[in-house]
Amino acid sequence: MTNQPHNPASTTPAAAPQPAPEGVSYAAAGVDIVAGDQAVELIGPLAKRATREEVTGGIGGFAGLFKLKQYEEPLLAAGSDGVGTKLVIAQAMDKHDTIGIDLVAMCVDDLVVCGAEPLFLQDYIAIGKVIPEKVATIVSGIAEGCVQAGCALLGGETAEHPGVMEPDHYDVSATAVGVVEAAQLLGPDKVRTGDVVIGMAASGLHSNGYSLARHVLLEIAGLDLHSHVEELGRTLGEELLEPTKIYAKDCLALASECDVHTFCHVTGGGLAGNLARVIPDGYTATLHRAAITPNQIFRVIEDLGKVSREEMEKTFNMGVGMVAVVAAEDADRAMAMLTARHVDSFILGEVHTAAADEPRVVLTGDYADE
Repeated sequence: MTNQPHNPASTTPAAAPQPAPEGVSYAAAGVDIVAGDQAVELIGPLAKRATREEVTGGIGGFAGLFKLKQYEEPLLAAGSDGVGTKLVIAQAMDKHDTIGIDLVAMCVDDLVVCGAEPLFLQDYIAIGKVIPEKVATIVSGIAEGCVQAGCALLGGETAEHPGVMEPDHYDVSATAVGVVEAAQLLGPDKVRTGDVVIGMAASGLHSNGYSLARHVLLEIAGLDLHSHVEELGRTLGEELLEPTKIYAKDCLALASECDVHTFCHVTGGGLAGNLARVIPDGYTATLHRAAITPNQIFRVIEDLGKVSREEMEKTFNMGVGMVAVVAAEDADRAMAMLTARHVDSFILGEVHTAAADEPRVVLTGDYADE
């Protein structure tokens, strides 16, 4: 397409540009640099808490620096994520100190699936209006998540978006980087017939399925976030903001002591959908629902929304947040280790050679509470 010349015959005069008012500034456009600087000052001590010895330099630079240790054949692993519409609950409750834990969990527990140790994380916060204390509260949760995962909060960015986002609204995302020795890489190629599938209990919804959960609980059932729900033993808002459990340290400890072949982080898509990603062609993992006691929130959603089992299972974790596939001869030791680390775990099933047209994951029976 070529540029067209102005029509000299046009009789419609162009609108005259209006002069700018005196004293236009970035702040007048909605971006408060001073508030941003104040937020950075408040974030500094939080980042210092979530650190590792390999971190070089401090907060405020253009890039975070991290000194790698000596590895024989290191493979870097990286993953990015957010927390989805769980943010809507945090904003409605005006409670922002745990959403960062969710953010870290969604990133680092993807890394450990291949055996990678999370090294550092960088966050990004987009917010309608920077209120330094609010930003610091959000970052406090991110720092706590990094401490739980054993990684450093290496840096991040807070971007003020006036006119694009409502002043009270924000979104968060992060990227985590880890490392694993090539010889210790975990994955589907290690899975074999006879392997035992071990489940690790979820703390609740974690950070997936909130669009369905909000639709059922808030729109269909008309519940209030501040109302006490007898089945949950607390308010609905408190239940929905329960932080995602971080399994990183437990998984790495398990992989260092037992013959773990792969892990599976159960996120969007549910248990079967995610486990199928690490079960290779020609094999099937048969799982027994009787080993699982779903968190009560799942029963509340299922009952109030008359949601089918199929829809529940492909949307939510149903009480299993992480899965380990281990050699049969190490299953007892793996269970003992997880128990010693206070991780609620259970034998979910086993891997076998697939029959013709058999899917990679099969769920059988009923849940423990049915």
